[in-house]
Amino acid sequence: MTHGIRSEMHTSYVDGRHDWRENATHYALLPLRVFLGITFIYAGLDKLTDRAFLKSGGSGSIGDTMRAVRDSSAVPALVDLALKNPVGFGYAMAFGELAVGVGILIGLFSRLAALGGALISLSLWLTVSWASTPYYYGNDLAYLMAWLPLVLAGAPYLSLDSVLRTRRQSGTFH
Repeated sequence: MTHGIRSEMHTSYVDGRHDWRENATHYALLPLRVFLGITFIYAGLDKLTDRAFLKSGGSGSIGDTMRAVRDSSAVPALVDLALKNPVGFGYAMAFGELAVGVGILIGLFSRLAALGGALISLSLWLTVSWASTPYYYGNDLAYLMAWLPLVLAGAPYLSLDSVLRTRRQSGTFH
């Protein structure tokens, strides 16, 4: 027997319907979009509503967190930059996570939102979770890898991007 697709098991319908494999392939990135969107929205809201986080010092503050990871980070200069204004950096991180989460969840400027999510995850991996041993204990690298398929593919369905693209192609969008 040769390896390949057995035609009696893989049927495309002539009336335009798709079999379950085609549907699964088509919607494969949707769970990732939903998970990352909700997670980043939650992370942004959590930072904005945490009274201790948005302070330059004190237990649980962004300032103390940055000072604690500075010497173990891969890029201490990034931490030094954040420490110039830790509260401003905390707000920027929170609003960035919110924008990324909403963008990827509703599929508006989805590649840009995914790139933003990847950059946030990369910066957190290189600073906060860099010293995690073994490396897979730190979740920021996994988040970075999860964003990459969405950077490449965007949100081609069930998204505002797809609605706008369809309108542009049909000429109803000016």
